[in-house]
Amino acid sequence: MLTGAALLAGIPLIAGPGALVICFIVAILALVIGWFAVQARQWWWAPPMVAIAVLWNPVYPFAFDGPVWLTAHIVAAVLVITAGILISIPPTATRRPS
Repeated sequence: MLTGAALLAGIPLIAGPGALVICFIVAILALVIGWFAVQARQWWWAPPMVAIAVLWNPVYPFAFDGPVWLTAHIVAAVLVITAGILISIPPTATRRPS
C-alpha cells in the first residue's frame, strides 16, 4: 500500500527533483513485495515487481516522456495495491503466540 501511495504521490514530481526519492522508494518496496510474493508461494507476482523495480531504479534511470511516466505510475500503482491485497503469507507452526 505504501508503494502505491508513493507512486500516486510521485505523479506531480515526475520531472522535478523529488523524482529521485520516489524512484528509491518504489524500487526498494517493489522488491520487498516481490520477496513476500515468493515467500507466499505466489511467484506470479514476483516478475511484475521486479519489472517495477527495474523501471524505477535510481542508478540507471530510464528517460521516458511525461505521458509515459504518468501511465507507468498509474499502472504500477494498481499492480502494487492489488498485489498488496492478494498476497498473504500463511502462518507457520514455528511462530509462538504473543
